[in-house]
Amino acid sequence: MNREITIAGGGLAGLSLGIALRERNIPVTVLEAGSYPRHRVCGEFISGVGEGTLSRLGILPLFADARHHETLIWHERGKVLHRNRLPEAAIGISRHALDERLRLRFEELGGCLKTGIRARPQPADGLVWAAGRRPRNGRWIGLKAHVRGLPMEADLEMHAGANGYAGLAGVEDGWVNVCGLFRIDRKLEAKGPDLLTAYLAAGGHPQLADQLRAAEWREGSFSGVAGFELGQQPEVPGLLCLGDAESMIPPFTGNGMSMAFQAAEAAVEPLAAWVHGNACWESTRHTISADLKKRFRRRLSTALFLHRVLLSDRGRTLLQTLSSARLLPFKPVLSLVR
Repeated sequence: MNREITIAGGGLAGLSLGIALRERNIPVTVLEAGSYPRHRVCGEFISGVGEGTLSRLGILPLFADARHHETLIWHERGKVLHRNRLPEAAIGISRHALDERLRLRFEELGGCLKTGIRARPQPADGLVWAAGRRPRNGRWIGLKAHVRGLPMEADLEMHAGANGYAGLAGVEDGWVNVCGLFRIDRKLEAKGPDLLTAYLAAGGHPQLADQLRAAEWREGSFSGVAGFELGQQPEVPGLLCLGDAESMIPPFTGNGMSMAFQAAEAAVEPLAAWVHGNACWESTRHTISADLKKRFRRRLSTALFLHRVLLSDRGRTLLQTLSSARLLPFKPVLSLVR
């Protein structure tokens, strides 16, 4: 066996795929532009992926001490719109902790990790591009921070407003991850961590913004990202893409991290077949790409539609009406984005 896999990007999809391949004694090199541990703009809320997927990837033990979330509450500009319980408990763990655990496991299995290397998206046999979103002109900004001492009404809180939405979910050591997606507003004069509270206040959540200002902020946890669009990402001919490089689901679904693991799971066996000489690279790439589109098509289209509803005046009015009549189809809609 003289074929090897190179994975550009050491995030959830890249490292979990690398671990699964090393479990099969396949040579793997992961190229990562950054370093570990690190904070990432992420909901840090894993919902919609089963223990079977995590087990097949060889990473289930990494979640043994993670928090489990069962209850949720949805706010619309400060007013409670909906309360419910998740059909299945979700996992709460920070990327700061999880990425480091994945890194350690990958290296324990003999994987080669090279940090500080920014790869280029040039198609090549054996190259998997899992380096996250490719920069695009976009209307959105993502902001996140860890805070402590924030009053919580449920395990998961969603706060929707006129300019976007934010999710609050507990992670390790008593920290709460506050992560929001907002329309870029260049009129806001805030900078750094103050951007998060400024966007929340501008969207109709002044009370939440005040609570955040009064809370303890985890040093170094604030991060932001812009220059992206949601949904299916543009293809690069001949390049095999996984994770956010392949598609980005609107974050209100809480399904982005799960999709990264599911994408890695879909790629393992076809890549193993290629390494052992049982398939050509082009057919391997096509098999994986087609599988990902089939797996994610419905949830992406549904999530993008709901994303537009959440950010339109008419859509929010409809949700409020359905909520008042206790007709909000929470569980059926949740199943469509899983």
